[in-house]
Amino acid sequence: MNKALNILVTGCGGDIGQSLGKILLKSPYVKNLYGIDISDKNAAQFIYPNFSVGLRVDDAAHLNELKTFIKDHNIDIVIPIAEPELRYFSENNIQEKIGNAKLITASSQVLEIGFDKYKTAEFLRIEGFPFPKTTLAKAIETIEVFPIILKSKTGSGSKDIYKINTMDEFFFYTRTNIEDYVVQEYVTDKHGEFTCGLYRSSKGEIRSQIFKRELHGGYSGYGEVVEHEIITALIEKLAVKLNLVGSVNVQLRLKDNTPKIFEINPRFSSTVLYRHLFGFEDLIWSIEDALGLELSDNRQNVIGKKFYKGYEEYTK
Repeated sequence: MNKALNILVTGCGGDIGQSLGKILLKSPYVKNLYGIDISDKNAAQFIYPNFSVGLRVDDAAHLNELKTFIKDHNIDIVIPIAEPELRYFSENNIQEKIGNAKLITASSQVLEIGFDKYKTAEFLRIEGFPFPKTTLAKAIETIEVFPIILKSKTGSGSKDIYKINTMDEFFFYTRTNIEDYVVQEYVTDKHGEFTCGLYRSSKGEIRSQIFKRELHGGYSGYGEVVEHEIITALIEKLAVKLNLVGSVNVQLRLKDNTPKIFEINPRFSSTVLYRHLFGFEDLIWSIEDALGLELSDNRQNVIGKKFYKGYEEYTK
């Protein structure tokens, strides 16, 4: 590579954006690091050397403002993080470039499937992957077995996800917008919950890492790198069937020793920094692949390594 790059991360204010900033600050690929968010009431301003507030994606001037920013700052690569923005780019067929900057996202089919939980379930069903039985909430007349999981088709993270124990609860949570919900079979986490980093390059090279995790307040608060041949084979097959190019996060629970896929997040995930620290450098690989470079490989045997979610305070 002849020069370091000017890289822009949009939607950088959340935990994922802050994690990406911490990784990129230490990367030799980065000359100048820029971050944009719709608010400055977050810690990203302390991480990104060049931080600014931008327009929401639903603002009519958003795309033109972004193009102007890219031109004015000679941005080489744009990495969008916020799901509303990723959805916008996907729906408007903005996939490879914005202005003269390369755009790093997961491939278009993955975005379309992953951003709709019913489409995710239908894809898994058609392709023969194990998954919790999933039904559109509007098609439900009665539920025979509780608990069930009620979740927004288009929600992200742990938002709009409810464990439902009665029909009264079901009617309460769907009373205003039943069209946007799916009902999913409840799979207990007594055998663990797994969150898997899954990366596939444009040349078809697949890499994965599995965390057995515990959620703390909706986030991965603790996790351990584990080896699980069945899960590895399953998600690597998934990468091929999805025609994945880029990085996604796959979430599973075990039922009768079978891993059931209940979520495909078509973006870098909240565990991206932990993975990076353990040598699974999917953000760096994505940049290398976008530049047409051979993928670096700092992976080591990290089975049994653990992560713990911490916090850091900033003042000004």
